Amino acid sequence: MAARLHPTPRHASPIVDLRTLTAMDLEPVLQEETAAWRTELDWDFDKSADLVRRFVDLRALNGSALVEDGSVTGYLYYVLEENKGLVGDLYVRKALRTKDRENLLLDSAIGAIAANPYIRRVESQLMMLTYDAHRVLPHAHGAHSYDRNFMRVELPDADLTEGKVRRPMYVERWTDLYHDDAAVLIAKSYAGHVDSQINDQYRSVMGARRFLHNIVEYPGCGTFYRPASYAAFEAATGRLCGISLASLVPSDCGHITQICVSPEVRGTGIGHALFRRSLQTLREVGCRAASLTVTSANADAVALYERVGFRTIRRFSAFAWECL
Repeated sequence: MAARLHPTPRHASPIVDLRTLTAMDLEPVLQEETAAWRTELDWDFDKSADLVRRFVDLRALNGSALVEDGSVTGYLYYVLEENKGLVGDLYVRKALRTKDRENLLLDSAIGAIAANPYIRRVESQLMMLTYDAHRVLPHAHGAHSYDRNFMRVELPDADLTEGKVRRPMYVERWTDLYHDDAAVLIAKSYAGHVDSQINDQYRSVMGARRFLHNIVEYPGCGTFYRPASYAAFEAATGRLCGISLASLVPSDCGHITQICVSPEVRGTGIGHALFRRSLQTLREVGCRAASLTVTSANADAVALYERVGFRTIRRFSAFAWECL
C-alpha cells in the first residue's frame, strides 16, 4: 500500500527520507524519467527504474524525495561504497524542474553522506540534472565540477575506415579471463588523467576491478555485450595493451562503456582499431546507433570520436566532493 502523502505545510521543508515512501509513491516520477531517457538519449531506463522500485519497497535505498502538494516531484538516491558515496540518480519532474529544487536534493544527500565519519569522498554523474557549467553547488567547499559530453552516431553513417596501426598487435574478443589484466591496464592508462579526478576507481587496480565488475554485472551502463567488446595484445610480448567494451541501450543501440590503451602504445592507432571493431560489430548485429560519454577536456578523444561521426547531443556535469 502506498504511503499517504500529505500537502507540505507552508515553510516546511519539502524533503522527505526516501525510505518513508513506496514505489507506488514514486511511480509517476519514474515513468516520466523512463520516457525522458528514451526520447532524449535513446536509452532504455526500465531496468534501472525497476531496481529503484525494488529497493524503495524494501526500505533499503538511501536518498531523499521532494514532496509538494501531496505528490512526489523529484527524488535522489545514493549508495555508500567503502569510504565513498555515490549519488546514483537525481530526477525532478520537468514541469517543476528548477536548479533550486535539484540543489535541495543534492544538499540533503551530500549532507547525509558527509556525516558518515568513514566517508572521504562523494561522486556523481547525473545525466538528467539541468546542465549549468557555473552551477553553485551545495557544500561548495571541497566541490569540483567537470564538463562531460554525451555523444552519439547513427551507425550507417559512421566512418569506420580502417586506419593504420603502427605497432604489431592482435585483437581477441573479450572474455572475463582478461578481467585482472584489464584492471591493471585501466589503472596505468588513467594515471594522472582528468577522468581519475572524476572517478577514483581509476586510481588503483582494486578500484578498476570494481569498475569492471559494475559495468559487466549492473544495468547502469546498459546490458554488457561481449560480442562487441575486444582486447588488444602486443604481438611481441602477448601483453594486454588495450580494451574496448560495449553494451546495449536498448537492444538496437550500442554504448561504448570503456576504451583505453596502455601509455606505451598510445598514438599508434591501436585505440582507433579497437573502437572501430566494436562499432563495426554493433552495426553488423543490427544496431542503428551508438553512444558514449567523454570528458570535454579530453580534446584528443573528442576529436577522434568526431572523426568517426559522433556528435555531442548533451552536455552534463560530473561532480566530486572531498569530505574534509
